[in-house]
Amino acid sequence: MSDPIASPPARSPGTLIAARRVITDPERAPLEHGGVLLRDGVVAAVGPAQELERTAGPVDHLEFPLGTVIPGLINAHVHLSFDVTTDPRIALEAGDLDAVRATIAANARAALDGGVTTARDLGDLAGLVAEFEERAASGSAAGPRVLSARSPLTPPGGHCWFLGGEIDTGGGDAERGLRAAVDERAEAGADVIKIMASGGDLTPAGAPRWKSQFDERDLAIVVEAAHARGLPVAGHAHGTEAMAQCARAGVDTIEHGSWQAPSGADGEARHDLSAEVAELVAASGAAIVPTRARGWETWPAEAGLDLQLRKLAWDAEHGIPLVAGNDAGVGVGYFDDLVDTLTLFAAAGWSPQQALATATTRAAAALGRADHIGRLDVGHSADLVVLDADPLADLRALKAVRLVVVRGRQHLPTAAS
Repeated sequence: MSDPIASPPARSPGTLIAARRVITDPERAPLEHGGVLLRDGVVAAVGPAQELERTAGPVDHLEFPLGTVIPGLINAHVHLSFDVTTDPRIALEAGDLDAVRATIAANARAALDGGVTTARDLGDLAGLVAEFEERAASGSAAGPRVLSARSPLTPPGGHCWFLGGEIDTGGGDAERGLRAAVDERAEAGADVIKIMASGGDLTPAGAPRWKSQFDERDLAIVVEAAHARGLPVAGHAHGTEAMAQCARAGVDTIEHGSWQAPSGADGEARHDLSAEVAELVAASGAAIVPTRARGWETWPAEAGLDLQLRKLAWDAEHGIPLVAGNDAGVGVGYFDDLVDTLTLFAAAGWSPQQALATATTRAAAALGRADHIGRLDVGHSADLVVLDADPLADLRALKAVRLVVVRGRQHLPTAAS
């Protein structure tokens, strides 16, 4: 058996990875005793391992007789610049760029260790995440492909203002300012435009989570300007009202989608599962990226597990697409796996196949990247993960990552070293 942890020699004509099963698309039947042939950073062939061995010619062989190959995972909502070991605002507000660079590199490696080959970063400072992506793309740094929003748009003092994306919409040139902000990010190479449609917990002095920060016209201006530049828009929206505004404005993804209503007189959080808004979101085609799942199996009764499961089921019942994202970097947010997110989907009624699709095929479609990531198909990027067991039998198999390949480059997870 070939050594599965050895990198291929320089100028290798290709690599053939053979395994007990190959899952090309979680919602299609696995390929038993399959193989994936990788050449020049893309998938060159997928099929029965013995057949590929006969036809591939002189290539490097990696064999995993008991393993499972799956498409590389997609985490649709991360914050690589946030230090999970402390309050992330400290270094960000201080503008300690070297500390932020080190945090980004460590978080990116952790994500790759967990099988994440594409991460959509929704909160950059001074272009440092985009700077890291250039290094990862060149192979000089270990990390997933990163889709960066640069600094998210927010009002003065609004949610995550410390990332440098404050936009004043109170004057007569509000539209010009919003369009200029979108153009600036597009020119800088942003992959997505992020707008903080509602408040959030990381900015206690700003708007509460349920409250809208922009009016619908502002959101529509941003969407129009972004789409004109070929960029999707991610709308941070915890509140039901903000979710409705995002849907009417035409955002592509709704981040969090918490269905929150104004707090009650006692200050307690309230929720509004509005059928009207659910139908509006479904009709808009926007996907929701629910981000609250971390450690759900051990949540205390007051943490609201039943409500969270009900919200996920509510979204699905109304035909709203859901994709996986765990808000890594916020709170004690981990980067090295998506297992809690996917098992929570399963607890809410998804099959293992459907749950895994939220981090592969369905995620790629929601992010507008289905033409080259999310599945193992000829011509797609050589992004894959080798697991010790079958995640369709038990999603917790995603914790046992043996090998990760991103853009055709092999990465041995730290835990497996």
